[in-house]
This record gives sequence, structure tokens and C-alpha cells, in this order.
Amino acid sequence: MTRRRGRPVSFDAMVKLFMRNYNIPTKKDVENILRRLERVEVLLEQFAKRPNHGPAPGGTVRNAASRMPSASDKVFEIIRRSRQGIGIAEIREKTGYGDKKIRNIIYRLDKAGRITRIRRGVYTESH
Repeated sequence: MTRRRGRPVSFDAMVKLFMRNYNIPTKKDVENILRRLERVEVLLEQFAKRPNHGPAPGGTVRNAASRMPSASDKVFEIIRRSRQGIGIAEIREKTGYGDKKIRNIIYRLDKAGRITRIRRGVYTESH
């Protein structure tokens, strides 16, 4: 039996196929991204230069005194008030937040060094 020879594939075609299959950006892709980035930078500069004439239409003025405490602030305050530490179940009862939200907040507070883990599931303020 003889082997059939297909049409030879050019090196450029193979490179393009490889780049497409492995999602490798081309020079044109990178140039498009750089162009878009430059547009964003120009818009940011224009926004920064814009004078501040009060709140946007329909917006409200918020200052530090009228700011509502965040969920992290609420959880930290509850943990801070407890002398022997407090568990997630008690925090859930006092805040009404779900377990996932509380665990995420506790993770962030622990990473920031604001709380300390006494034992599994019990936290207190860092000193």
C-alpha cells in the first residue's frame, strides 16, 4: 500500500494553530489591550481633574458620622465586647448573617490581626 501525501502545512499555519489551541495572545491582541488600557488611563485622568461639585444627581452625601457600620465592623464589635471569646453560633444569633459570611469576615479580621483564635470556633480581640 502506498501512503497518500496530503498538502504540506506551512510553519506559519502550524504556529497559528498552536497559539489558538493554547490561548496564547498574538501581537495584535496585546496591542488591542494596550489601546484599551490607554483609553482607561485617559478617562481616569479626566475624572481626577473634574471639579467636585457635590454628590452626583440622585446620590446622597455620606460622611464619617452618618456612615453605616459595615458587616465586618459589626462582627468585630461583637467579638470585642465578649470577654471570654465568642463562637460563630453566637455571632450568627446577634447579627443574623449566614455562616459563610461570618466565616469570611472572621478570616479577614484574623488576617488583619484584629482578632485571635482562642480555640476552634472561638475568637476574641487581639491585644
